[in-house]
Amino acid sequence: MTQRAIYPGTFDPMTKGHVDLIERACKLFDEIVIAIAASEAKNPLFTLDERIQIAEKIFEGNNKVKVVGFSGLLVDLAKDNNAKILIRGLRVVADFEYEFQLANMNRAMMPELESVFLTPKEQYSYISSSLVKEICKMGGDVSEFVDPISLSELKRKYG
Repeated sequence: MTQRAIYPGTFDPMTKGHVDLIERACKLFDEIVIAIAASEAKNPLFTLDERIQIAEKIFEGNNKVKVVGFSGLLVDLAKDNNAKILIRGLRVVADFEYEFQLANMNRAMMPELESVFLTPKEQYSYISSSLVKEICKMGGDVSEFVDPISLSELKRKYG
């Protein structure tokens, strides 16, 4: 039986922390579905299609990774993809409260859905997509925080 896990997020932009978690998850599960949320309320820098294309380029050649876009409930996406595992990243203690609530809510809607929490490598624990965007917008160098593909797209957006 294939163990398929979903790693959901906005990925605006995809950081080295995201990439690290996905690569490590690939060692634990047969298939990782990177589920990119439309998240219109967050007013993302990149369109959903752009974020999907960036993720596909970053993981090109990795046959364990599938990239999909979605809007709606995560439990519906899990059911549609025959996944029983959600991968969630925890950078700081403050993330835990929200993620704990989310895990319990998802489990209430889909009892067989388990949340697995991964922490990033220490050098990525302070990186967030919103900080990366802010630094880049102000002309700062974010090359140590994002994959070269994300960097290229950030530079294209911000000129």
